Amino acid sequence: MTLSNGSQRTEPATTANERDMLDGWLDYHRSTLAWKCEALSEEQLRTTPLLPSSMSLLGLVRHMAEVERYWFREIMLGEDLPELYSTEENRDGDFNFTEKDTWAEAEQVWQTEVELSRQAAAGRSLDFASSAASHHRGEVFSLRWVYTHMIEEYARHNGHADLLREHIDGATGE
Repeated sequence: MTLSNGSQRTEPATTANERDMLDGWLDYHRSTLAWKCEALSEEQLRTTPLLPSSMSLLGLVRHMAEVERYWFREIMLGEDLPELYSTEENRDGDFNFTEKDTWAEAEQVWQTEVELSRQAAAGRSLDFASSAASHHRGEVFSLRWVYTHMIEEYARHNGHADLLREHIDGATGE
């Protein structure tokens, strides 16, 4: 399936090696989130139809930009980066946006973070674990763990995106 931004949503190979399988599933889930946001208006992308939740498709994309940045760049590469949207005062800043925040900006930031994540993982063994960074609990994670976690993170939030999209315009699909 070709998305409006020109990217492909391709089923992962069923017999690939481990690295290609992980890359395939992560890209599949990234594309699924993009697909769930496709052809909606700015207003629809910002809507929060599942009250009392403040979850929206715009918020999910902003959240996943932060998650990509955190796991691949901060944890795997040890980069000291500010959060994109959240602050100490507003821990849910990815979901709490203002009128000046736009879909175009959020999508561009997300796609940039996805590309930077791909670059961070490129050429590294799945056993790679940065000694430069650790999780807030002091744990160190392998790249294999990060891939698996990111697939789980996208899969969970794509379920949310399914519900949001169905409530917004009735569209359903895997």
